[in-house]
Amino acid sequence: MSANDQDQIGVLQSYGYDVALQRSWQKGVADGAFAASKNLVDAPLQAPPAAELSDMPASGTTEHAELRALGMDAIARGELAVCVLNGGMATRFGGVVKGVVEVRDGRSFLGLALDNARELGRAAGGRVRVMLMNSFATDAATREHFATHENFGVADDDIEHFTQFVQLRMTEHGELFRKDDGTLSAYGPGHGDFAPAFRASGCLQRFLEAGGKYVFVRNVDNLGALADPAVLGHHIRSGRETTCELAPKYDGDVGGAPYLYKGRVQLVEQIRYPEGFDAGIVDVFNCNTMTFTAASLNRDVELGRYFVKKTVEGRAAVQIEHLIGEMTAHLSTNWLKIPREGADSRFLPIKKPTDLDTLRHAIDALYGA
Repeated sequence: MSANDQDQIGVLQSYGYDVALQRSWQKGVADGAFAASKNLVDAPLQAPPAAELSDMPASGTTEHAELRALGMDAIARGELAVCVLNGGMATRFGGVVKGVVEVRDGRSFLGLALDNARELGRAAGGRVRVMLMNSFATDAATREHFATHENFGVADDDIEHFTQFVQLRMTEHGELFRKDDGTLSAYGPGHGDFAPAFRASGCLQRFLEAGGKYVFVRNVDNLGALADPAVLGHHIRSGRETTCELAPKYDGDVGGAPYLYKGRVQLVEQIRYPEGFDAGIVDVFNCNTMTFTAASLNRDVELGRYFVKKTVEGRAAVQIEHLIGEMTAHLSTNWLKIPREGADSRFLPIKKPTDLDTLRHAIDALYGA
C-alpha cells in the first residue's frame, strides 16, 4: 500500500473507516461469500395480513385531531428529534451535495427541513432538535451551508451533526478499486449506519439524557416527509418501537415493501427478491421515513450486509451495504400507510434536477403557506 493510500485511509479513519472490516469484505467478495445470489431471501415472501397495516387518518377528522394533540404534547415536552439522512452524493444532480441545493425561495432541501422543525417546535411551545447524518462526502459542505445561513434560525444547541461510516469499493475479485487517478474509491455503506453511528457519535445518549423520546428519520430529498405531530401521535399510540411509513405503489415504482417473512412482517428490499418474484402481491412500498422510540436505538442490531454492483468511471465496482429498513426485522413495528397525493401527501421525492420543475405545483402546495 502506497504512502498516498495510507494518507487517504488516515483521513477516512476519522469517519469510522474499519480496516479489519474492509479486509473481511475483500475476502468475502473474493471467495464468493458476498455475491448477488447471496443477497436473496431463503424463505417465501408473503403479503402481510391486512390488519397489520394502518391508514393514516385524514386531516380534519376527529381521530387525526386526537393524534395531533398527542404529538403536540410530546413536542411541547421536547421529546422529538428529526434526523435527516444527508450522506449521499447526488449523482443525478451532477455529484453535488443535494441537501444544499435550492428548492424554493432561497431555501435548500435542508433549509426547508430546518424550517419545519423550528416552526413545529414554536407551535407546540417546545423544541424539536435536528440531527444531520452526514458523510465524509457531505459533512464539510453541510456545516458550511448551516454557518452561512445561521442555522436557518434554529438555536445552535438544537442542532447536531454526526457522520455515517465509510468503507472502500472493491473490484469483482475483492481487490481495492482504484479510480482513474489511482486513488481509492470511498463510499458510505448505506443508511443502515444510522443507529450505530447515532450511538457512536454520542448524539443518542445526549438526546436521551435531555429527555428525548422519539426520533423521526427521513431522507433529505423527500420533500413530503415533514415532521408531523399526528404521525408522532400515531407512533406513540401504537406502543411500538418504530413506525414505518408506506406509500401506495404505482406502476413502475421500485423499492422494498413489508412482507411476511419467516413468521414476521418486515421490510424486504428489492435486492433480496428471488428471480421471478411478483412484488405486486403488496400494493405499498417503503418510503424510508421512520419514527423510532429513541430507547430502542440504544442497543446493537445486526443488519444483513448485501453485495451491490456500481459503475464507477465506466468500470464495475462492488460495495457492501446495509439498510435501515431491516431494523423492522428486530423492532416491533407500526406499519402506517400514508397519502401520496393531495394536501395530506407525505411522499414527494426529488431524484433529479428536472423534478424541481415538473413537481413545482406539488412543492408549492406543501410549502407555499
